[in-house]
Amino acid sequence: MKHLVIAEKPSVARDIARVLKCSQKNASYMEGNDHIVTWALGHLVTLADPEQYGEQYKTWNMDTLPMLPDRWALVVIKQTSRQYKAVREQIFRKDVSDIIIATDAGREGELVARWILEKAGSRKPVRRLWISSVTDKAIREGFGHLRPGKDFEPLYHAAQARAEADWVVGINATRALTCKYNAQLSCGRVQTPTLAMIAAREDEIKNFTPRTYYGLKALAGGAVFTWSDAKSGSGHSFDEGRIRNICRTAEKQMHITEVKRKSKRSFPPALYDLTTLQREADQRFGFSARMTLNILQRLYEEHKVLTYPRTDSRYLTSDMTGTLKERLDACATGPYRKTAARLSRQDIAANSSFVDDARVSDHHAIIPTEQFVVLEHMTNDERKIYDMVVRRFLAVLSPACEYEDISVTGMLGQETFHARSSVVRKAGWREIYDAGWQDIDEETDWKGGAAGISGALSVPPDSTGVQSEKILADLKTGDLLTVSSLSVTEGRTTPPAHFTEGTLIAAMEDPVRYMQHKDRTLARTLGETGGLGTVATRADIIEKLLGSFLMEKKGRELHITSKGRQLLSLVPPDLKSPELTAQWETRLKSIAQGKESAKEFMTEIEDYTRSLIREIKESEGTFRHDNVTRHKCPQCGRLMLEVNGRHGRMLVCQDRECGHRETISRRTNARCPICHKKMELIGKGDAQRFVCSCGHKEKLSAFQERRKREGKGANKRDVAAYMKKQAKEANEPVNNAFAEALKNLKL
Repeated sequence: MKHLVIAEKPSVARDIARVLKCSQKNASYMEGNDHIVTWALGHLVTLADPEQYGEQYKTWNMDTLPMLPDRWALVVIKQTSRQYKAVREQIFRKDVSDIIIATDAGREGELVARWILEKAGSRKPVRRLWISSVTDKAIREGFGHLRPGKDFEPLYHAAQARAEADWVVGINATRALTCKYNAQLSCGRVQTPTLAMIAAREDEIKNFTPRTYYGLKALAGGAVFTWSDAKSGSGHSFDEGRIRNICRTAEKQMHITEVKRKSKRSFPPALYDLTTLQREADQRFGFSARMTLNILQRLYEEHKVLTYPRTDSRYLTSDMTGTLKERLDACATGPYRKTAARLSRQDIAANSSFVDDARVSDHHAIIPTEQFVVLEHMTNDERKIYDMVVRRFLAVLSPACEYEDISVTGMLGQETFHARSSVVRKAGWREIYDAGWQDIDEETDWKGGAAGISGALSVPPDSTGVQSEKILADLKTGDLLTVSSLSVTEGRTTPPAHFTEGTLIAAMEDPVRYMQHKDRTLARTLGETGGLGTVATRADIIEKLLGSFLMEKKGRELHITSKGRQLLSLVPPDLKSPELTAQWETRLKSIAQGKESAKEFMTEIEDYTRSLIREIKESEGTFRHDNVTRHKCPQCGRLMLEVNGRHGRMLVCQDRECGHRETISRRTNARCPICHKKMELIGKGDAQRFVCSCGHKEKLSAFQERRKREGKGANKRDVAAYMKKQAKEANEPVNNAFAEALKNLKL
């Protein structure tokens, strides 16, 4: 008899098949003497659409709400039905004795496999492969420690309850809002609070009133001293008169009252989880959350050089410490060779700063695998992300940075001034983040990013320079310094910055400040469960908000649209607060631990949905499109709306059942020959032309000729491929509220 292994993706299935020596390849599975390995393509099975629960749901009508299925139906996803049939055939082979679930080790991965088995009607025994990387070693060890499928049934029940609850709340609320206001309005317990956070930030910026503050700087004995308030310790004051009076009446000699010298150590920042990596990749390279996740998936699945990326932990488990040297040896190449080799030869102290079993849930932090690395096989973007992970890994295993902090306090009459300098004695882990760090041989031509990380270094920079440090080091208590200059400094308070994808991801992870009632228990739950959404779904939530035109990008900043603001005014308060997710996640966690019934949870969700629909029906709000154009839809004749999509400006039909759209302009990477900014491509067919904000205009044909003359142009095949991609994106269906509500059920 043989064991059937179900992986989540073909690439992972191929790795498992190689380790299990399944050499006989078929279109939908691979077979060996003892195992058959097949795969899903993400989800092959999903919850049925509302229309499949009755004829009355085929039209969107407020009278049919709420929709609460008595018995949940699973359907095969049409696009991947062929693979489902192939997997089902393998499940029911007479020579297959049991099923080994090898999908991603997590709540959603469990759902992928269990829904396939449930839809197929399988009753064969189930075992579970639970691994965090897909290297040959990890796969072999995982198959050596397979766990009974029964151990993971509570996790499946939690995943199923999450999917059903999102379906009930999201689809019912979306239909109710759309029918009530005759506009494409979608909402959900994750996307709507996320949108509310963007609105709150914009309100904060709009209502912010800047204030001018003042300070004093004194140059005494060659060192720069800064004034601080004796009571508050603040280095500035809003009282201009007070500061200018101090400047005018101050003495000309500074009395040194205290000199402190203290040896200190700083430790490296924690390892990466997905959210932190997405935030820093956005900050450093302008990568979107989705882009960073896609790159990580390739480094995990194709290159096999990084561990599982969809993790919310920044720590490792104690049983992994024995693999650290092997991981160092694997990444000891290119710019990391000497440092990794040196660390590998030393004893590694697995301390609690990066090893903590209690702080690892499903998956540990993102670190390199034991797979040997070939940097030349990576794209430039892949190298950037890999570089970030490897440097953080090397830093965590490196010794602390040791430095001496010198703090000097001086008095001008009754006013206090401070000067400070820090001198690094042993760089330790900081050496890995020093600008230009690259410990490779001269003939190596690797050009990966070597820049440091913003905000991660806890050692204060030596802002006063070496000369100032020497001056401060020579000072002692009781010295008198002549003040050569004393000047007033000014500054203005600034509002918080608009969200970028990186900072929004971080806010979704910790949305406590946006809660209405600041309940400590719920706040703690949000922290424990990772906030709004999961590390795996946050990028999709952002894409969905952009795709449904509830928010838009201006440069790297995220802004709420008029449509988004109106939606927030119409949505019931519960759906706008992170508290709902906190409450759900508390219950789902209990279900996953076997402490609570999924059936009881769903009963309460149905009661909540009834009250939600009743509230929407009785509300008296209005919705008005303020972006209507004079262009008529060629499909239905209604006036179209102008919206800013991720790739450019579009005209979209306002009829939710039509959904027709046309591209007005597209943002491109083509640079203007005048000001070198990126240009927009507008028009259709032969009339397409590039337009720059500086006023430069150029026909597409003229642009191609110019690029060809400059020797920088793409060939005809590249141009054709680019135009084909544009056409494909232009024809993709959007602005369909029902489709948005159902898309992947990630509400």
